[in-house]
Amino acid sequence: MSASRTSQQPPRGARSQQARLGSRLRAWGRHHRAMALDSLHRLVRYPLGNVLTMLAIAIALVLPAALWLTLDSARLLDAELTESATLTVYLANDVNAAQAQRIHEAVTAQPAVEQTRFISAEEGMAEFQHSLGLEDTLAGLDANPLPASIVIQPDDVDSTAMQALAERLGEMAGVDEVRLDLAWIERLRHLADLGRRLALALGVLFGLGVLLVVGNTVRLSVESRRREIEVVMLIGATHAFVRRPFLYSGAWYGLGGGFLALALLSLGGQWLALPVAALAESYGAAFSLPSLDVTGSTILLSCSTLLGWLGAWLAVTRHLASIKPG
Repeated sequence: MSASRTSQQPPRGARSQQARLGSRLRAWGRHHRAMALDSLHRLVRYPLGNVLTMLAIAIALVLPAALWLTLDSARLLDAELTESATLTVYLANDVNAAQAQRIHEAVTAQPAVEQTRFISAEEGMAEFQHSLGLEDTLAGLDANPLPASIVIQPDDVDSTAMQALAERLGEMAGVDEVRLDLAWIERLRHLADLGRRLALALGVLFGLGVLLVVGNTVRLSVESRRREIEVVMLIGATHAFVRRPFLYSGAWYGLGGGFLALALLSLGGQWLALPVAALAESYGAAFSLPSLDVTGSTILLSCSTLLGWLGAWLAVTRHLASIKPG
């Protein structure tokens, strides 16, 4: 019995090794917490200069974030405009009502057609008069020059698919012309693609700016504590040990800059909300400026914190290489 119980217990060396590993992990965690709190206390001790540094980071983050929000609203507008993309089939002038009805049924039966609306010549003239406000002027015409038409909402709003549908409809008997105007949608998509590339380029450039701001601030902090670092390295401290508080300082700078950037975006959105709503209302539309949701805010804060940490790591690593204790 004692032999079997002894065989089930782990060796004493393994238990000692597990205990040492657990104590190391706990000590590592305690040191990280201590360095995080110590770096935060150092920032709070000199609030004005550190807040200005965070404000510089926030300004660098606001510009690409605001452009990205603008592109997000443009993508929503592009989706609405894409849904409104239509084809207009104009019938020949010599087509009578019965023939127009048959053509309408044939067009509706096309597999790529989702929805159609038949507009007679009289309805077309009435809409034309109402849109231009020329009811009295056009009322004196001897004959209606407008043909009957069919407005089509296609299943696929891709330009190639719509062009193929327009060619098929144009070959039908009694169809005079098929008008397809996708140039403005294509221009909007090209502008959106250009905007995305511009936002990415600005994000990279201003991200480098954040690295430089944090790196320069941390470099000054390293120089001010140079004697302390030399003493700590003399008693055996590793570069990772010395680097840790500065990394947390960089992360705090980035996190504070991210929160200030969110505040600036919110204030800017509230400041511009009224004139934007008035401009949209003047065009008979309802539009509001987009804002960062929880996911977007989390991404912004994560990126700012990571940039602050990376800028501090680059600065500290570069200057620790030049510090020779002794």
